[in-house]
Amino acid sequence: MAEEGIMETMRLSASEYLEYIPENPLKPPMESAWTYMTDNYTRFQIATVGSVLVHMATYYLLSFPAFTFQFIPYMRKYKIQKDKPETAASQWKCLRILLVNQLFVQLPMVCGSYIYCEFFNISFEWDKMPAWYVLLGQFLVCLVIEDTWHYFFHRALHDKRIYKYIHKIHHNFQAPFGIVAEYAHPAETMILGLGFMWGIMLTCNHLMLLWGWMAFRLLETIDVHSGYDLPLNPLHLLPFYGGARFHDFHHMNFTGNYSSTFTYWDKIFGTDKQFIEYNEKEAAKVEKKD
Repeated sequence: MAEEGIMETMRLSASEYLEYIPENPLKPPMESAWTYMTDNYTRFQIATVGSVLVHMATYYLLSFPAFTFQFIPYMRKYKIQKDKPETAASQWKCLRILLVNQLFVQLPMVCGSYIYCEFFNISFEWDKMPAWYVLLGQFLVCLVIEDTWHYFFHRALHDKRIYKYIHKIHHNFQAPFGIVAEYAHPAETMILGLGFMWGIMLTCNHLMLLWGWMAFRLLETIDVHSGYDLPLNPLHLLPFYGGARFHDFHHMNFTGNYSSTFTYWDKIFGTDKQFIEYNEKEAAKVEKKD
């Protein structure tokens, strides 16, 4: 009887297996809001104004927690570069340049979402939205593609012949904080921003993926620029995820650790060597104190 049960299970089709996957608990309220949006606004309005709102709201809402950490003494133990606290002057300097960059460079790029959606005939309808587990798989593909693009072009921007003209601006802050994530030269924004688009062009079949990928990528880049290595960070469940400590070293050291999300490209090309040596020295200091 047991063998018969096993054979029956093996004969289940893919569609029958999917019945065992739980539904997204956010689906009912999201469906109402999404349907209202598509019923009352045009594709142009949704793709342009909607994309801008998703980008700006996500960016500043996700940056806010790290901003508040500087005022909470308990959070100081999670600060990576404790000798370089945030200052009002540095944050205001960052915000001024950031807003100019977002207004004159990123805003036109985000508004270009409409052209992209029309050219590739991207669906906006709720009924055609992929299941949540399909979206997660598409996010992963986009992450791998973006991380690969980011590693090689970020590393190229560190070439001494061009570094001072473009990428040096992003390194004005040796100890990064959340909103530094998009603080960059306009040319860098466009060069590295292309990495965001390649995965979308290959996998996107619905607006939800475009918006979801945008939010997820912002979450990741704000996390690694936050300046805080928080315990129980769910992003560390991603295999090979670098995190804040990995990227914080890049800002502190100016070289190495070029990947945006994962660590394997730096491992393959040995550009994490200084990071490993630094960690070994820090561990040795701790052992001496003990």
